[in-house]
Amino acid sequence: MSNMIQAARAQVAELTQAAYERAAAAGVLTGGAEVKATVEIPKDTAHGDYASSFAMAGAKALHMAPRAIAQAIVDHMDLTGSYFQKVDIAGPGFLNFILGPKWYGQVLAQVEQEGPEYGSGSEGKGERVMVEFVSANPTGPMHMGNARGGVLGDTLANVLKRDGWDTWKEFYVNDAGNQVHKFAMSIYARCMQLTVGEENYPFPEEGYHGDDIRELARGFLAQAGEFPGQTSQDAWETAMAEYGLSVNIPRMKADLKKYGIEYDQWFLESELHNSGYVEETVQLLTDKGWTYEKDGALWLNTTQLLKEKFMREGKSQEQVDKLDLKDDVLCRANGFYTYFAADIAYHRNKLEVRGFDKAINIWGADHHGHVARLQAALDGLGLDGSHRLVVVLMQLVNLMQDGKPVRMSKRSGKAIALHDLLDEISVDAARYFFNSRASTSPLDFDLDLAVREDSENPVYYVQYAHARICSLVSRLAEEGAAVPAAAGVDAGVLNAPEELALIKALSQYPEELHLAARDYDPSRINRYLVSLAGDFHRFYNACRIKGEEPGVLSARLKLADSVRAVLANGLGLLGVTAPEKM
Repeated sequence: MSNMIQAARAQVAELTQAAYERAAAAGVLTGGAEVKATVEIPKDTAHGDYASSFAMAGAKALHMAPRAIAQAIVDHMDLTGSYFQKVDIAGPGFLNFILGPKWYGQVLAQVEQEGPEYGSGSEGKGERVMVEFVSANPTGPMHMGNARGGVLGDTLANVLKRDGWDTWKEFYVNDAGNQVHKFAMSIYARCMQLTVGEENYPFPEEGYHGDDIRELARGFLAQAGEFPGQTSQDAWETAMAEYGLSVNIPRMKADLKKYGIEYDQWFLESELHNSGYVEETVQLLTDKGWTYEKDGALWLNTTQLLKEKFMREGKSQEQVDKLDLKDDVLCRANGFYTYFAADIAYHRNKLEVRGFDKAINIWGADHHGHVARLQAALDGLGLDGSHRLVVVLMQLVNLMQDGKPVRMSKRSGKAIALHDLLDEISVDAARYFFNSRASTSPLDFDLDLAVREDSENPVYYVQYAHARICSLVSRLAEEGAAVPAAAGVDAGVLNAPEELALIKALSQYPEELHLAARDYDPSRINRYLVSLAGDFHRFYNACRIKGEEPGVLSARLKLADSVRAVLANGLGLLGVTAPEKM
């Protein structure tokens, strides 16, 4: 796929080199010099659209003042058939190139030719990448933190796919271990209270206090028919865990589907334990000399693994010695494997068994200390976890209403559930707002702003631009003015500043998409769409379409429709609708 910004940049280098060679052949400049020049896009368009440093970079090799070199280059420059209409000399010898109609017309042609695939790249080279996200404990309803991780992971996977990766979306279900035991214990306690009275059976302090546990307890009792109380408590808790998960996991799937998220796979932690894969993975670490026994437990020598990892990454021995490194238990004295052991096994499964080239996890920032330890453990297995496992850490969400934070407490059961949030605001607003900041920044989610229908609400602002163009195209079609093909447009009539700025904005989309994939930051797409919508509104207010002479009307209508296509393209990546009417 073509990137018109990079195409223009490359052409500046080619034109400059060709002009240098002609000047050298004419005896004006010394021949044979290898000049490593930069080609930049000036912040101020008064300095041209692209600027080459060839004259300054070549001054030493050519034994000549940069301005004299620049003049020789300009004198031998041939812009015929190129993207540029003019080149000037500025400052100490910058060569400033001004884009011409061919380039502007080609941008519109690219948008038309590539259609929904406009902006796609090949950086991923078809390599397989798994994006694992949300992966919330199935012991309660989805909440606000899951909502941010959900749209971040889903959109990032969409962006990576468009940049040439073979993507896979996965949810890791923690249906084993301590939190499931606590879940079962909580349901059991509520069942006992419903049977003998709350005052006669204490609820465990470390249990889950939410109303959803009471609901599960009532559902279990209704299904069980009889509940003889404290006899066979372990067996009852096992049955309650199975029941609770059988209710909660489908609810999670339904909530996420409503939120526009569907996974390629829901992977159960219990399968790793039941198949013996966790045990096998721990044995592999032992065989490679990375474990030891202490106090009846089996430990991973995380300290040594991290020291070797950090030394490979360029830290000095002194820096490494100052780190507070600790080892990790893999198997407790009671024979139970830890969550860390299961996590290592799961990521070994991703990279070794299923052969993903890269695994990307979306985690909360509170998991920061876990990242290097897991990468180092995978390094110890020979899986190059330091490079193949990427963890995108996500900061917290602050829910705001009436200018004040809305308090949330998971322990008290008052966390705001995703399904409750989606009853208050649209899926479009939720997905757009949760992806509106880079994952590294805390996010203030303004509930009042999310439901406003004005230009202050960014998703409304972008969707309104799309609907406005659809309405314009429809009205003009009724009057016999259809959107023309790019080949039939004279881009030379598009010369107002607002028109040129808008076409440049369209050309920026492939670059923004690539950078969003490279930096694991899909919020770049949000910012791009708001900026593009703003450029369109300025164009629309400054450049009349209806009533203009046919050539101008046709070109401006094509430009407007190209913006519509790119807005729909970007909104689609975000999982947000592009309405035709508002």
